[in-house]
Amino acid sequence: MAQHIQVVPYDPAWPAQFEREAALLTHIFGGELVAVYHIGSTSVPGLAAKPIIDILPVASHIEQVESHYAELENIGYECLGEFGIPGRRYCRKGGVERTHQLHFFDQTNTRDIVRHLAVRDYLRTHPADAAQYAALKIRLAQQFPYDIEAYCDGKADFVQALERRAVTWWHETGKSCT
Repeated sequence: MAQHIQVVPYDPAWPAQFEREAALLTHIFGGELVAVYHIGSTSVPGLAAKPIIDILPVASHIEQVESHYAELENIGYECLGEFGIPGRRYCRKGGVERTHQLHFFDQTNTRDIVRHLAVRDYLRTHPADAAQYAALKIRLAQQFPYDIEAYCDGKADFVQALERRAVTWWHETGKSCT
């Protein structure tokens, strides 16, 4: 069965869902995690999103993540390795109708960490861009309700341009991920 792509209005319960999952990850990994960030659309108050909590755990050493795969599987995650992004370790929870996604990066991978945090923080402070992004996602979800590739392809150019603006803004404002 193909994933049903639904973009729903912002749910104020999403931050608490992130906090619960972050606590589980912190328990499993202990001091091996440098930080755990809520990223993606569910981390932007007011933004319509697929109801999937995206989490960016920052590992002190990315190689250590794989040694915890069994523990992650015990709490419902499917661990898929890099899954298309070199240096990342990706895990998802909830099967076809997934509820959570983990995007582990090594603490030295500031490029990928910054691009995720920059987009999150940029959308939090640029409501016109957030509204434009929400409208695009809603339209694509209606157009491609069971075709995740077409949905992602449809927003790829917008997301790439958004990411460039956000990373530039991040650096111009002097933000850091520490």
